[in-house]
Amino acid sequence: MSAVREHVISDLRARISSLESPAVKKLGCLEFGVPEIDGVLPGGGLAYGALHEFAGGGAGTVDGAAAALFAAGIAARTKGPIVWCLTRPDLFFPALAQVGLHPDRVIFVESDKEEDVLANMEEGLAHGGLGAVVGELVRLPMTASRRLQLAAERTGTLALVVRRWRRQTEANDFGQPTASTTRWRVSVLPSEELAVPGVGRARWLLELMRVKAGECAEFCVGACDDKGRIDLSTGSADGSHSASRSIHSG
Repeated sequence: MSAVREHVISDLRARISSLESPAVKKLGCLEFGVPEIDGVLPGGGLAYGALHEFAGGGAGTVDGAAAALFAAGIAARTKGPIVWCLTRPDLFFPALAQVGLHPDRVIFVESDKEEDVLANMEEGLAHGGLGAVVGELVRLPMTASRRLQLAAERTGTLALVVRRWRRQTEANDFGQPTASTTRWRVSVLPSEELAVPGVGRARWLLELMRVKAGECAEFCVGACDDKGRIDLSTGSADGSHSASRSIHSG
């Protein structure tokens, strides 16, 4: 990155920061503990009191299992109960526990319609005192996303939306604008190689597709461990570097 471009981006971040309310600034961030990832996120981590989106990529575009586990690992590292709103009760509890989110911390709220999922998320965010509110949605209209963002800001709670589609064509909706602070796509990579026969730690390609006042980037990481933490993998599936920044602004 040129010195001039670095200066322009720093100046834009400072201007955006000056426009934020003092309450938003005090909320802080949830660090990933991976400098390469925290370094591209304004504030040095995933912002509290904000809406964040996650979707599956590659072969997992429709089911979104990796995206759900990534969100669960993030929720696991917060303090307080977790509210998980959904219409399809197909979560695999042992998998959640494997990434650090034990079911006894989670209040599952099942609804028949996505409108109710949005309403339940907003109510949970307004309640306060929660570690995170997670919602599984096919569509996230701009107006609804703004309401979730504002509700999250008022209480400082993390709002995590996992986009789950029933068919491939619905995934095109992920390109529509929303009020989310960050937008991530999670694709499954071959697991880490072991010195002996067996299955190594799962690996993901994390694509930071949008971030307010920041740059898009992608990272090859080891999937969430039993504490909800990821780490930078030694290399990507094709042998390239494990982390890279794109030239596009978020």
